[in-house]
Amino acid sequence: MKYTYTEKKDTRSGFGAGLAELADKNPNVVALCADLVGSLKMEKFIEKAPERFFQVGIAEANMIGLAAGLSITGKIPFTGTFANFSTSRVYDQIRQSIAYSGKNVKICASHAGLTLGEDGATHQVLEDIGMMKMLPGMTVINPCDYNQTKAATLAIADFEGPVYLRFGRPTVPVFIPEDMPFEIGKGIMLQEGTDVTIVATGHLVWESLVAADELEKEGISCEVINIHTIKPLDEEIILKSVEKTGKIVTAEEHNYLGGLGESVAGMLARKRPTRQEFVAVNDTFGESATPAELMKKYKIDSAAVKEAVKRILA
Repeated sequence: MKYTYTEKKDTRSGFGAGLAELADKNPNVVALCADLVGSLKMEKFIEKAPERFFQVGIAEANMIGLAAGLSITGKIPFTGTFANFSTSRVYDQIRQSIAYSGKNVKICASHAGLTLGEDGATHQVLEDIGMMKMLPGMTVINPCDYNQTKAATLAIADFEGPVYLRFGRPTVPVFIPEDMPFEIGKGIMLQEGTDVTIVATGHLVWESLVAADELEKEGISCEVINIHTIKPLDEEIILKSVEKTGKIVTAEEHNYLGGLGESVAGMLARKRPTRQEFVAVNDTFGESATPAELMKKYKIDSAAVKEAVKRILA
C-alpha cells in the first residue's frame, strides 16, 4: 500500500492542535465551547489565549448567537461541541444568524457519525452533512485523519464565510503526510486505478484504502479519491476518474440520504450518468457498541467497501 501508518490519533486532537496554533498565528480567532472543552481538545488554546475563549455552558443556541455577534466585530469565531449539538439542536440559529447573512463563523463538530460508539444512538449523528450542505453558502468539510483535520482547522481560519468542520472521537490511522497542502474544495487522488472509482470521506478514507489494497491482490484495480470537502464538491476530479473507470463507489460514515453519496449521484446524473454503489448507513439510527462493532454491523468498514466494489463489477 502506498499509504501506511505508524500511529493512531483521534481527529478531534487534530482540531485541538490546529486551534492552539491559531492562538499564536491569528489574533482575530476566538473560541467558544458548550461545556465540552476536554472532548473538543481546546485546553491548549485556552492556555495560550484565555482572553479569547468563551465558555457558554450547556447553551448551544446562545453559543451560535454569540459567535454571530463576534463575527460582526471582525473576530473569527470557532464554536465547539458534539456534532449532534452543533447541528440539529441549533439549526434555526445557524440558518438565521449565520448562513442567511454569510457570517464568518466556523462551526466545529466533534463525535460525528457512529464511531463515538458507546455514547449511544442519541449522541450519534448521521444526518448532519445533509442538514449543513443544504444551507446556502455553507462550506462542509469532513477530514480523514489527525494531520488533515489540523490542516483543515488552519485553512478555514483564512477562508471567508461560514464553515461546518466535522471530525470524530476514536483514534484512527494517521496516514496523510503532515506537509500535504489542504485546499478547500479540492479532492485528493490517493491511488490511481482502472476498474472502479472509490470516493470516500472522513473515517472511510482509510477503510477504502485497506479495501483497495486487498482487492488489488485479487486483480481488481481501484482508484481512491479523498473528498474532504463535501461542499463545494470537487466535480472535476470525480468526473475525470469515472470517465476512465465507468463505475463508482461512495463511502461515508453518514446516512446514505443527504450525504456525500447523494451529492456525487446528483452531480453525475446531471453531467455523466454512472453506475454507483453506496457504502453508508441505511436510513437508521445507531446504537451503543464499540466503533469497530458498529462499523461492521452498519456496513461502513473496509469489508463493506470490498463488497460494494464486487457488486458493481458483477
